[in-house]
Parts: sequence; structure tokens; C-alpha cells
Amino acid sequence: MTGINPHYSRPLDVHRWSDHPEVNELVGEVWREHFEDVGEEAAKPGPKPKARRKDMLKVVLLDLYVAWTTDPELSIGVNLDLKKWVPGSRYNALHLSRHTPAIIHRLEEVGMIELSTGSYSGPGVSTNRTSRMRAAEPLRAKFREAKYGRMDLGHAENEECIILRGGNNRDVEYEDTAETNRMRDELRAYNDLLNCTFVDLPGVEDSHIERDIAVGPRAGEKTIVPFFPENKFVRRIFSRNDWNSNGRFYGGWWQQIGSQLRKTIHIDGVPTVEVDYKAMHVNILSLEKGVKLESDPYDLPEVLLEGADPRTQRRYLKALVLTAINAANSKSAYQAFRDGQPAGDPARNFKNADLERLLTAFVDKTPQLDGSLFADQGIRLMNVDSRIAEDVLRASIAEQLPILCVHDSFIIDYRHVKRLRYLMARASHRVVGRALPTSHEWLGLDEVPEDRRADYEEIRRLEPTRGSTERRMLFEAAMAG
Repeated sequence: MTGINPHYSRPLDVHRWSDHPEVNELVGEVWREHFEDVGEEAAKPGPKPKARRKDMLKVVLLDLYVAWTTDPELSIGVNLDLKKWVPGSRYNALHLSRHTPAIIHRLEEVGMIELSTGSYSGPGVSTNRTSRMRAAEPLRAKFREAKYGRMDLGHAENEECIILRGGNNRDVEYEDTAETNRMRDELRAYNDLLNCTFVDLPGVEDSHIERDIAVGPRAGEKTIVPFFPENKFVRRIFSRNDWNSNGRFYGGWWQQIGSQLRKTIHIDGVPTVEVDYKAMHVNILSLEKGVKLESDPYDLPEVLLEGADPRTQRRYLKALVLTAINAANSKSAYQAFRDGQPAGDPARNFKNADLERLLTAFVDKTPQLDGSLFADQGIRLMNVDSRIAEDVLRASIAEQLPILCVHDSFIIDYRHVKRLRYLMARASHRVVGRALPTSHEWLGLDEVPEDRRADYEEIRRLEPTRGSTERRMLFEAAMAG
């Protein structure tokens, strides 16, 4: 076992929970061995603590177990600053308090975990990071003997799914309204549907995938995306302390993998099709100007970038336009575009003049969008597309038809693609006044002539790995009770 790599980590899941008797037995054993002298707080006048210290220990141990079963090298990021633990926060459903860091420190003292302390160089400094922890061998030995598995673990029932974030991207407390209650009720119903749905990658043996990090300071490293049994919980996140900014649906593991791998997703053992809105934000902006796009806005009549073919130029232009829509000025847009390209990609060396020439050609083709670039439009447009997605997911709930959201696209069992296309057209018409165009690479089984469906089913058939077969058996056993 190597030392903790602070870059190979994920945040502590403060809502990890289970009432499984074997879980309680392990927590009780660790408590008796190492925390008997701590005890619970003595009774005091006034309100009683909302959570016991033993429950806080349970959350920590459960999340360490999940990290260990995902990859023994994976560590968990945790903020040990006592001021960061607010038991009354709506984002802390299990009411973890300032006692949690003390529990973590005790686990390190007795050799149950490894702990790598964080670093802080000043407000907003990119090298700032929280502490990292992972199970040490004595705790791993207990995990190996445990008589429970990942399917026996879950989350707090009242985990918040409607998130409001401020300008510093930190969660903001808010007072509920009829609208936030409606959104929460609908999203909880959607999450309940996902909990009863087996979403899997049948061609993958392990219950997680390794994904290359292509951009940013960690470019060239790898990260892990677990896809079974958890990581399906969907949240709706609003930004800038404003209910009209963002509002997209985040959290499903299918959003965290590449488009090629998404094509192999199966829902309840059935192949899927992903249907995209074509040039969604550009189409919305154009409609707001009273113009309907009649062709692909990213398909320019000539190649303007040296060494690029039409397909590559289209890919660059699409990324550039979306960046420009989000940016407040051209300088930041051009730099953000370059930073967003993978290491070694020629686009990282494009000059501002190259990018300006490309955008000029785009505006010549779509002049109605001239004033929409470099105008910080992205956050508003994300709110528009979130309302479209909300309408689609509301139908998913009503029809008990699992539909996976990827912001501007949706994934569905390939037997129901026609229905999805109808729902997407209806949703966009309701929100922006016109059915936005869609596209999909694979046909739905319901779009294939009946005399060719058997052949098409064979084409789409994917033999499940042993790991996938075991995952489905575990899922079905858990659903059966």
C-alpha cells in the first residue's frame, strides 16, 4: 500500500447511512475498543444534541468502507475545521457536528485510519486542500470480516436534493417556499424511481470505471467513477444565490463518463439510446431573437483553421461558441477555450486571432447571435434547459419510465425512443415556444421495421460480464426484500 495521494480522493459523504444489524455491530465494536472513554455528552438543560457521537462514527466508518471497496488506494477528503460542521444545516441531514473531526483524529491516534493533513495558503489559492483519510490495515481487517455489503448501505432519507449555491460555489441556507417544496417532492419521486431501476454497464467487470482527467491541473491523472450500487442520487443545483441561475440536475454517474461508454448503458438489462437536443443553447438564443435555425450553426462553409478538417473545426467551433456564451469577455473566453482542450491538442496553442476569425465566421452565419456572445448568458440558459429537463423528468415520474438526464440529452430504454422524442419536443415547446430539434446516433427498437427488429436486437446485444451478472443478482435480491 502506497502513501495517500491527495489528488486521488473524493469528498466525505456526510449522508452515508445504514441500519443493518451487522453494520451496527461493527460500529459498536469500534466504539467499545476506542471510544468508551469519550462517551456521549452528559444531559444538559436546553435542546438535546440532534446526533449521537456514535452515529457520527457510523457515518465515517461507512464511507471509509465504501471507499475501500471501491479502491483501497482511494482516500476521502474531509474538512477538519470545527467551524465547518453545522448540525442545523439543511445540507447536513444527519446533523454531524464539531465532534466529527475529533472522532476522525481519534481513529488516527489508534491506528484505524491514515490521515494526511490539509493545506491552506490563503483565500482562493488553488493549492488549498482539505485533509485526506483512508482505512488503515486494522480497520481493513474488520471490513474484510464484515457480514454486510454495499447493497446494505444507503443514505439518509431526508438528504437535501434542492441545492442553492452562492458566488463562492458554497451551499447557501434558504427558507422553503411552495416552489422549493414542489421541486423537492418531484425530485425525490424521481430519485425513488432511480432507486428501483438497475442502471449498469454490462461490459464492465468492476463496479466502477477509471476515467482519464484530460484538462485542468490534474490532467494526465485518473479518477474513479463508481456506478454500482450508489451514485444515482440526483440533485438540482442553483447558482449565484439565485433561483433563476442554473438549476440543472446533477449527480447521476452517467453524467461522469464519456459519450462512447454511455452508449453501452443498459436500463434493467435493456440497451439504451441517448437523444440529444441539437445545438441547444444556440437554438434557444436564436429563437429568443425571433429566428429559427435552418441548418447546423457549427458547420462553416470553409475551413479556417490551419491543419484542421471540417469535422475537427466543427468540434472546436462548438466548444468555442459555448465558452463565449458563458464568458463575460473575449479574453477570458479564448483562454478558457484553450484551457479546456486536452493536453497535446493543437487547439491549446491557437492564437486569439485564430479564435476570433472562427467566431466571426460563426456570427456571419448566425448574425442574430452577435450580441449574445461574451454576455454571460450561459448561467441563464442553463436555467432554461433545466426547466425543459424538469418537464421531461416529470413525465418520467408520472409514467414510471426511467429516463436518465445528461443536461441537454436523455437516455432511455431503446424500446421507448419514440416516446422520449415526443416528451422532449413537448417539453421544449412548453418552455421556449417551439419544439427544439433532436438527434440520436442509434435507432430505437421502436423505430426499426418489425421485420428487422430481431437483427437489430442482435446488433445491440451486449454479453454481460460476470461482474455485471453478479451486480444484477444483488440488486434484484435487494429489491425483493
